[in-house]
Amino acid sequence: MTYGWMGTILRVNLTNEKITKEPLDNELATKFLGGRGLNGITLFREVKAGIDPLSAENVLLFGMGPCNGTLSLGSGRFNVTAKSPMTGGFGDSNSGGFWGPELKYAGYDQIIIEGRAEEPVYLWIDGDEVEIRNAEKLWGRDTFETEQILKEELEDPRIQMLYIGQAGENLVKFANVMIGLYRAAGRSGMGSVMGSKNLKAIAVRGNNGVQVAHPDR
Repeated sequence: MTYGWMGTILRVNLTNEKITKEPLDNELATKFLGGRGLNGITLFREVKAGIDPLSAENVLLFGMGPCNGTLSLGSGRFNVTAKSPMTGGFGDSNSGGFWGPELKYAGYDQIIIEGRAEEPVYLWIDGDEVEIRNAEKLWGRDTFETEQILKEELEDPRIQMLYIGQAGENLVKFANVMIGLYRAAGRSGMGSVMGSKNLKAIAVRGNNGVQVAHPDR
């Protein structure tokens, strides 16, 4: 067992709506440690040089580290990564909150978003169950409205969410990804990449725990 990791990467292709689960490469995760490291090597391997950051060829990555979901200091922080529409180069943003730990509790160390949905969608992750759902009623809504509508629809106040607002939908190059109502992944224009994929939100609910080597310490 590799302590601190859940051992699974979630890959979602929005073009063909294919959802797959892949084993985490433990050697790679150790060599490129943390959400930024794991996302960075994934971006390097999966994105071709010269692509438009707002095209379907870009990937959007949500990366966790081994401390996410533990009692370690700073364990709520995670990374959102893609080719940046602001610079045309490596784009990475770090945020705190409860979404990152919740993704670990759901059983995943990283999400890889590929392609582009034909219509607005959101991703619902309920542990092992993962769905791409229609988000037309959310499109054009601000983040407060999106939060309220999703909590009512999913009927669980403990769900953790991230989403974009109107700036991301309209591909404003410096748009944020909002993590809940009060935190943001605010660097590199990751909100516009999310909007370019017609992905409004990712809602997560998990029930697992993160195993550590020495819980008594």
